Amino acid sequence: MAFRISTKIVALAGLALLAIAGVALASHSWGTYHWARKANPFTLKLGDNVSSVWDPYLGVASTDWSLSSVLDTTIVAGGTNPKNCRATSGRVEVCAAKYGFNGWLGLAQIWLTRDGHIYKGVTKLNDTYFNTATYNKPALRQMVMCQEIGHNFGLDHQDEDFSNPPLGTCMDYTSDPTPNQHPNQHDYDQLETIYAHLDSYTTLSQSVRSARGGVDLPETAEWGRAHRQDGRGRSSLYVKDLGNGEKVLTFVLWTE
Repeated sequence: MAFRISTKIVALAGLALLAIAGVALASHSWGTYHWARKANPFTLKLGDNVSSVWDPYLGVASTDWSLSSVLDTTIVAGGTNPKNCRATSGRVEVCAAKYGFNGWLGLAQIWLTRDGHIYKGVTKLNDTYFNTATYNKPALRQMVMCQEIGHNFGLDHQDEDFSNPPLGTCMDYTSDPTPNQHPNQHDYDQLETIYAHLDSYTTLSQSVRSARGGVDLPETAEWGRAHRQDGRGRSSLYVKDLGNGEKVLTFVLWTE
């Protein structure tokens, strides 16, 4: 990338301003989970399994996240039926379809090797809700697209209390998505922390396979056990044990 956001001065200044504003931000990595790779920046493919309505939002999210100093994203042809949204090893499949009035607006899933490396992921956007007047709003579409893809890198939320003022990042639960459509400096700083060390192998390849890699997790009951609740008391993080030390983690953004 011609321009990358990565200086200690900017990072420290940004954190100082947040402290002045009274906002306390802790580490917001999703555990220690990350893509294995041998060099930075690495490139992660985003499979386009969305309609033309969603394509501009996917493009903006890809551009935004590629401003990171440690990763780039590139949009490639989708590798799955959007309704099924089967994960593909070595990449993230981004899907949009009418998944039904099941309560969730968007979700992200990552598949983990036994040593905790991400080797495939999916982002799902529920058109059953986004096609209604309540949710068919550009700012909300952009925020959800940005947030679910961010989870696929290993990022968690910065804040999960919907009543707090917006933090100006898509990794924030909020009732006002307008200022929360893009990553902020804290997200880029966190990615630098997550990907500070290199690995001896890479999971950024379709040759990376798992004995349980074909498991589909389409319904809530199959997401596994709930491990955390959001600010409104709804289960937002699920963990499914696949055996052999492998897991699938699911982050869920529920509707209002």
